[in-house]
Amino acid sequence: HVQLVESGGGSVQAGGSLKLACVASGDIFSRLYMAWFRQAPGKEREGVAAVDTAGLTTYTYAVQGRFTISKDNAKNTLYLQMNSLKPEDTAMYYCAAGDRYGLAQVDFGYWGQGTQVTVS
Repeated sequence: HVQLVESGGGSVQAGGSLKLACVASGDIFSRLYMAWFRQAPGKEREGVAAVDTAGLTTYTYAVQGRFTISKDNAKNTLYLQMNSLKPEDTAMYYCAAGDRYGLAQVDFGYWGQGTQVTVS
């Protein structure tokens, strides 16, 4: 069983930056495929960025060039560096872990509780 705890959310003005972190429990972090999802009010949850066990990354088009996903296996931590934030990035951001690479929610069996990001 893997527990995920996100942090780093907050309120920021458009154009600003935030860095989210997600700490995972257990000793299998290096073998997990990880991703960030987000859900804005009134909208479905969507995939934002994913990273595989070798460090390969993929992003949804809306955040390409602005967001960077990374993982530190020594710290059991997943990160999401968010730059040039826009009001449309406002959402609850969730960390997820699973056994497949990509942004399909069905592939992720472990989810954090979320951290709120608000861009004004």
